[in-house]
This record gives sequence, structure tokens and C-alpha cells, in this order.
Amino acid sequence: MIAKLSGLLDSVSDAACILDVNGVGYQVFCSARTLRALPRPGEAARLYIETHVREDHIHLYGFLSEAERGWFNLLQTVQGVGAKVALGILSALSPDELFRAIASADKTTLNRCDGVGPKLAVRLVTELKDKVGGIALGPVVQAANGDAAAVAGSETGPVADALSALVNLGYKRAEAFGAVTAAARNLGDKANVQQLIPAALKELAR
Repeated sequence: MIAKLSGLLDSVSDAACILDVNGVGYQVFCSARTLRALPRPGEAARLYIETHVREDHIHLYGFLSEAERGWFNLLQTVQGVGAKVALGILSALSPDELFRAIASADKTTLNRCDGVGPKLAVRLVTELKDKVGGIALGPVVQAANGDAAAVAGSETGPVADALSALVNLGYKRAEAFGAVTAAARNLGDKANVQQLIPAALKELAR
């Protein structure tokens, strides 16, 4: 099973790239976001690979990060999401943006992704909101003990402090993140932690 490829970028099309690994060209399907981030043809590139083996084909799907590959697999656990729709979602949203959309139940953002209608957006939020805590999330860091230290990795300030406070109160990280994100969206960028915590608790009580 192919898990990673490193070589020279041969070419890029609308939906895939060809990666030359020691003279062998591998066609790798990628999200539009990944394709835009690739170097120029002839330069070195590395992709994390997810291999799909079917009776009639073998497809390689490529990702710049473990987080993107993790989301690709997690999205496909939702009914109605196959590889094409998963790549469409990852084309529109980065792993961190997708995490925020799921955690805060932001169905409007999910609806903007190709292949995602209102019903599927609801299923994505409902089925994934309790699963996102265990996935690699780029700068979102999960603490080893799963407690209040599990805050947005490089983020500091009121949002991170409010998130930490809610997790200390016993709320799951994903639901706390969603509540704080919703509170911050409603209160505005200048909200302080004393405003965010009660507003987030009201979100959790709904």
C-alpha cells in the first residue's frame, strides 16, 4: 500500500498531478487547494497518499499534510460523501477551517463546498462533531491527556482562554470549541474572556 510519494512534479491538471518517482509517473488525484500549493513542474514534491483499490481501478489521492489526509478519510464515513465530494470539501476549506465549521455547526460554510447541499451539511455536522477531536488538525493541538491544554496551538487571547476554561469545567473540546467560536462570532472580535465564557455557556445550554 502506497502511503507517501516523493519525487519531481511532472505536470498538473484540473484534478490531478503526475509525480515522477525515479522515472515512474504516478497520477495522483488532489484537492484544488493542494494542487495550487504544489511547486512548479520539475521541482521536488512530496505527497501523503491514500490508496483506493477497486475492482476496476486503483486510484491514488494525494495530500500535503497528514491533517488533510485524515479529513479525507473522516469525511467519507458520512453517508453521501465519496472521494470526489471529500476532495471538493477540502478544495474549499483547509483542515483548520473545516474543523471550525464542524465544531461550530456552521452549515452555511459547509454549503459553499462543491457537492454539499443543506441535508448533507447537517449530516456532516451531526455525524462528525464528536469525532473531530482525535484527528490531526494542523495548528490545532490535542493535548496528550485530552484536557484544558488542548487549545488552538498558536492562538492566544480571549478565545483560547475561554476554550480552556470550558474544558476545565468538563466540556468536551469539540463542543467547547464550537460554543466559543459561535460566541465570538456573535460578540465580535473585541470580546473579552469575561464576555465569551457566559455567552459560550448559553450556546452549550441550547
